[in-house]
Amino acid sequence: MLTTPDFEGMLRMAALRVTRPRLAVLESVHNHPHSDTDSIISLVREALGLVSHQTVYDVLKALTDTGLLRRIQPSGSVARYETRVGDNHHHVVCTLCGAIADVDCAVGEAPCLAASDAKGFSIHEAEVIYWGVCPACSTARSS
Repeated sequence: MLTTPDFEGMLRMAALRVTRPRLAVLESVHNHPHSDTDSIISLVREALGLVSHQTVYDVLKALTDTGLLRRIQPSGSVARYETRVGDNHHHVVCTLCGAIADVDCAVGEAPCLAASDAKGFSIHEAEVIYWGVCPACSTARSS
C-alpha cells in the first residue's frame, strides 16, 4: 500500500509555513512528476479553486529553493518539476512526444560522471539527460 508523504511535515522541516497552495503544489507534483507550470496551475486550481499564476510561481520557487522540489529543463522544453530530490537520478526524454521518465544513476564508462578536468570546481552532482523514443511512440511508428 502506497502512502502519501507528510507534506505538512516536509514544509515545516524546510522552515516554510504550511499553506493550502503549498500543500496543493506538493501533492500535484508528487502525483504528476515532470509536470510543467501550466499543468501544475491547472491541478492546483482543481484542488483549491481560483489560485493566481503568481501564487503558483512563488510556491514553485520556494519549494525548489528549499530542496522540496527539483526543477529540470531539458533542452527545447519548458521547466518541469518533481518531488524526487536528493538522489542524483537522471532523465530520459522522448524526442517525438516529449515524455519524460526517471532513470537511476548512470553506470559504466560512457557517459562518464566524473569530469576529466573539473577546472577547480567542487562537483556535487552530474545531470545526464538521455534522448530517445518512448515505447508509445515506438509502437505508433511501427504500426
